[in-house]
Amino acid sequence: MTDVVSNPKLRGGISRASAATPAFGDAPIRGDRYYSQEFMRQEWDGLWTKTWLIAGMVNQVPAPGDYITYEIGRESILCSRGTDGRIRAFYNVCQHRGNRLVSADWGSLSGGEFQCAYHGWRFSDRGELKWVYCEEDFPQGTPCGKRNLVEIPCDTWAGFIWINMDEGCVGLREFLDPVADHLDCYRMEDMKRTHWVTVEGDFNWKCIQDNFNESYHLPYVHPQTMPAMNEHYTGCQFDMYPTGHARMLMPGGGPGPQYKGKPERTFESLRMELDFWELDPEPYRDDLPGLRLALQRRKRELGKQKGYDFSYYSDEQLTDHYHYTVFPNTSFSMKPDGCIFLMGRPHPTDPAKCLFDMWYLTLFPEGSKEYFSNSMRDWVSIDHQVEHTTGKAGEVSCGPGIDQDVAIWNTQQAGLSSRGYRGEYLPWQERRIRHFHETIDAYIARASA
Repeated sequence: MTDVVSNPKLRGGISRASAATPAFGDAPIRGDRYYSQEFMRQEWDGLWTKTWLIAGMVNQVPAPGDYITYEIGRESILCSRGTDGRIRAFYNVCQHRGNRLVSADWGSLSGGEFQCAYHGWRFSDRGELKWVYCEEDFPQGTPCGKRNLVEIPCDTWAGFIWINMDEGCVGLREFLDPVADHLDCYRMEDMKRTHWVTVEGDFNWKCIQDNFNESYHLPYVHPQTMPAMNEHYTGCQFDMYPTGHARMLMPGGGPGPQYKGKPERTFESLRMELDFWELDPEPYRDDLPGLRLALQRRKRELGKQKGYDFSYYSDEQLTDHYHYTVFPNTSFSMKPDGCIFLMGRPHPTDPAKCLFDMWYLTLFPEGSKEYFSNSMRDWVSIDHQVEHTTGKAGEVSCGPGIDQDVAIWNTQQAGLSSRGYRGEYLPWQERRIRHFHETIDAYIARASA
């Protein structure tokens, strides 16, 4: 198991040292990458089956016999906690004649074994075939113990279950370098999932990851955020890593120097957070960027009293947005009291469709049963069992901010398919998008070599 590693460097926060900028190519990011069946096939063979992916959360399988299923492209993966406490992952297919073994999204083994609905073959929570009907009728000998479920690499980190369909893959911690070292301090394994939405989208999965690899769109897609953060590229830091991952550090807790709006808009945007931390913003009416530093100091002063151990965070982490995109398809948008989890998954057959998962993970203050999630603009309860909401884009909500992103992707997919689209024309602040696409190309090239 890879979960949080004891690391004395965690206390005091994440290093803000800039990563070396990679050398970029100049190949165009063409529209057909978003609708081509051939490119979809190349991604499946060279990318999705060769990388670590998040299948679910460890707390979904707390006891032996508990399981979840994870749908990725045309595959279904079964993750089960065995009687030995270990979580394993298998292709979700019976080894008799290929029937899908488990159809439920999650559950617990009532009889201690997985039973195929077609001919009754039974498999243990470790994947071993234990019983078949008419065992004596197999001229080639009993299949029991021979035709076991096909196991694939599985590990855990930060409270998530990770799987990999490549038997020769690198270890999870090595794959996540340096993201795991950075994010251990947020202790996501102690957070509770309080929002869980899956959107069926009429857009390619890369529209999602492109979007969360840039902040250039914020003034126009999320204008309500301008009074509460410094979104301008001159105030942000962008880092790209050889593993394909990237991050953005964006100041929060108040606007940047480019903001020309009224102080009242800032005060209202931050009102619930300021009230919780008992901070009067009026002294900063003529120094709105100074509100960020005041909020950091206030959180240091009252953190323990409010139920938080902020010794793991730097001052910047108390207010700023630490946004990590983990290759190929996941984003962790970290807040001091939670995380917006964002993940795109390819459609089984149609490159112009995908599934988009949005979770919010809340770090409840110690002793608190309810908490106002400022990111979701919603009260959440630690005792409420989150429901999984699914539906088409526009029919279900991912929260006020993410809904604005989802609304763009349909129209972008339509434009990417146009004969008139000539390819991207990126400002330097969007270079994480190029890093992302060049990493995709590198995976495909290695698989075809």
